[in-house]
Amino acid sequence: MRPMSFGQQGGPPSQWDPWKPQSQQPWSSGGGEQTPDWAALAEASEIRNRRRRLFFIVGGALATVAIGTAVAMAVVSASGGDDQADKPPSSLPAAAIPSATGTAPSFAPTSAPPPLDPKDFIASKAKDTAPLSAKILFPGTQLTMGSTVYKKGTTSDTKNCAAADTVQASLGKILKANGCTQFMRVSYTKDGVSVTVGVAVFDTEALAAKAKGQVNTKKDIVKSLSGGAVKPFCNSAICRTTSNSYGRYAYFTIAGFAGGKNVTEKDTAVFSIGNNLAEFTFRQIHRRGEAQASTAAGE
Repeated sequence: MRPMSFGQQGGPPSQWDPWKPQSQQPWSSGGGEQTPDWAALAEASEIRNRRRRLFFIVGGALATVAIGTAVAMAVVSASGGDDQADKPPSSLPAAAIPSATGTAPSFAPTSAPPPLDPKDFIASKAKDTAPLSAKILFPGTQLTMGSTVYKKGTTSDTKNCAAADTVQASLGKILKANGCTQFMRVSYTKDGVSVTVGVAVFDTEALAAKAKGQVNTKKDIVKSLSGGAVKPFCNSAICRTTSNSYGRYAYFTIAGFAGGKNVTEKDTAVFSIGNNLAEFTFRQIHRRGEAQASTAAGE
């Protein structure tokens, strides 16, 4: 800056400082009318502008530093203090997040009891206590299997398993030797072909299986039962016979023609009626077990 001087009454000359109040402004000392020194004014204005910009720059930097410091303080405060800010993440207190396993409800393990086996209830006299008769085991007046309808004849029921009018003598001997306590018969017919089913009852499954194993189906046979819709059959002719056991029951069939005609291997109708009634007998014995198992489960 170019130094300037000018006269001043009442005191020594002084340099004009635009930032000092009451300092003398520079005027030229020429002529009678004093005129401003425009170059000096312009230079002074530039000085003021530079100082303002410097002030704002310094002030802005200080404000930025102050804001950054405030934010840092806030972060430190939120994290729990300066003593934890320098600690590694592993040393900071863990956030209290609920544990999935800790909050889940727990229940004691439960399991449904296994279903009762129907065969257990027809395997021995001790459990097989439901009423039993030929009419109960073979109800109704006819039997429908698939599309085939069989007419029911008559039934018989006896405690004498070796009765001469019920079974051949050889079969009666086997049944009696193994402790048979009841013998039931029922007959069905269709289109001149008839079948009689005989059911022997024992105290245990083992006895029924033993008796069945001793039977020769060619000679140890049940006698046919006629009556009602069933005409006499298999009194002297050759007929088809079967034997089987399930639970404490042994069951037998004899099937043939009314009128004394012999059965041959070509007579499929005879084989069919014998097989169907044997299957039906098995199902009826099993249903007896199911009914008693269901009753026991509900108690």
